Amino acid sequence: MAISKHIEDFHGLPVFDFPGPEGGALPAPESVAWRVQVEYDGGSDFAAAWAAFLAAVEVERVRALVIGPWWEDEYELVEPVITALTGSAARLGGLRALFLGEVTFEECEISWLQLGDVTPLLESFPALEELVVRGASADYDGKGGLALRSLRHESLRALRFEAGGLPVAVVRAVGGSDFPALESLELWLGVDEYGGDAGVADLAPVLTGERLPALRRLGLENSALQDELAAAVAGSAVVRQLESVSLALGTLTDAGAEALLGLTHLRRLDLHHHYLTEGMQQRLRDTLGAAGVELDLSEQEEPDDDWRYVANGE
Repeated sequence: MAISKHIEDFHGLPVFDFPGPEGGALPAPESVAWRVQVEYDGGSDFAAAWAAFLAAVEVERVRALVIGPWWEDEYELVEPVITALTGSAARLGGLRALFLGEVTFEECEISWLQLGDVTPLLESFPALEELVVRGASADYDGKGGLALRSLRHESLRALRFEAGGLPVAVVRAVGGSDFPALESLELWLGVDEYGGDAGVADLAPVLTGERLPALRRLGLENSALQDELAAAVAGSAVVRQLESVSLALGTLTDAGAEALLGLTHLRRLDLHHHYLTEGMQQRLRDTLGAAGVELDLSEQEEPDDDWRYVANGE
């Protein structure tokens, strides 16, 4: 299930592609999530696109930004984008949400997106409430891999990393960070082939919940370790404070789902894209569904398939 569609809304706002239709009026800065990108073969670069955005929009009032493709004809490292954003932080005082790398598979496969250190984004925007980062890979020289340093951020309420393979250093940095306001955390762990080298043990600090007192939604998704993750989440300390759990997009089987049958306190359990038998799905409905838990059991894959795959790899 490659990412084939652009998002239509972000942070509760409709997405508007800058500069919009030729000759059309621009919306009020705070009324939309602004998508800034470089058009393929458009004879420009991100610096020019960003300068045009700063000149045309009263960015002091912008609340949400979506960054699409930042290259013209060859995949490039994202550092110039991060530099442009952090360099404009003084003007972007109203920014509350940022999506870095909102790119479909037709523009670039998720495993080819070359990200860098995103820590400066959190350091430069202390009022940021939502951060989504798509991509994690390094280039052939080992440059551009996604990185994060442990930090404290007082305002962040939602954090999501989407990757075909999330580096273990990033997982550990999340676990080592203090996010007192964080309500939603989603990690697409991915697979070894694309750099997803984190194990269940690396998630131990997250699963204690000690640094995440406000956490209510946890997603550990898109992983080949879904059975082990299910058991770890079900037996964790943090699960008692959660309202929603997602183990979607991965290779969950009946063995992992068995551990989830006791989570009757949840409001929602998302398991879509799974390898569960019909019998286990019915047990989940009879046990959790009957207790009022909203279940997503869509996108059943073949339970007997010896070759199981995550939804978003390459």
